Amino acid sequence: MSAREKGGQTPAESAGFPADAPWRDPEPGRLIGRGHPIGDLLDAHEWRVLEERNGYLLLDCALPAKLRNFRGSLFGGFTPVYVDLVALHTFRAGRARGSPRHPLVTVNMRTDYFEPVVSDRFRIESEVVHRRGRTCLVQTRFFDEHGTLLVFALTTLRELA
Repeated sequence: MSAREKGGQTPAESAGFPADAPWRDPEPGRLIGRGHPIGDLLDAHEWRVLEERNGYLLLDCALPAKLRNFRGSLFGGFTPVYVDLVALHTFRAGRARGSPRHPLVTVNMRTDYFEPVVSDRFRIESEVVHRRGRTCLVQTRFFDEHGTLLVFALTTLRELA
């Protein structure tokens, strides 16, 4: 029995995210459209997808002024927000739009900070490094324009049935 048959709505719809939400159908070369609560906070509709394949994303991301600390760099608490959103999309990267989807939950996340994120734009590379059943481990790295590693994160995701 599907989620729709059980309660009349999918889990995303019951959370207020209809299947036809505008953020689900981004412009070509974009990860997400406008209207997603977290995506809008991060200005994710402005990110460019540089490469996408099964379980892999390479993104060119913006650093909005509203997420900067008093020194002008990314406020550290927002870094895991980027990591979580990107890891969730990496799980589904390379799959055909409209393919069957189950809700995902973040089980664990570790974030290591090496250098501050200060540029207006930076790159995020994210890859599924291990899958076993409904659980996967996603590695996410932030780089500046010179290729310097700024942030390294590991996220464990679980796909709900």
